[in-house]
Amino acid sequence: MKRKSSYVLDETDDRVVKLFMELGVPKNLAKTLLYISQVEECRSADVERGANLRQPEVSVAMQELRRRGWATKRDLKKKGKGRPVHVYRLTTPLSQIIEELEKEKMKEMDNIKESLNELKELIQKYEKRK
Repeated sequence: MKRKSSYVLDETDDRVVKLFMELGVPKNLAKTLLYISQVEECRSADVERGANLRQPEVSVAMQELRRRGWATKRDLKKKGKGRPVHVYRLTTPLSQIIEELEKEKMKEMDNIKESLNELKELIQKYEKRK
């Protein structure tokens, strides 16, 4: 990441995002995850600027990160009236997140193998009828 007034994803980060996407991670989630992993904590607006995403995209990605237990949210009260600002922090190291993704993908592969084997067995019954 390059440091400007805040972090910004760069060309090197694009390759990481593409690899996450090849594993089935949505692009917005991958970009948000990569951005939040590079800062101690951040606001949604920081992610929007740094990862070049729109507010709803960041919101959905943050919900998923929190659902998986990879990030937390805390409210930062503003002076005066108004809604609090949400501040996010990654709670799981990227290496552990990758391990979790690997386990998910390995389980998917096992399920695919089982389905293929069952399909082969069932198809043999059809071929014997001829």
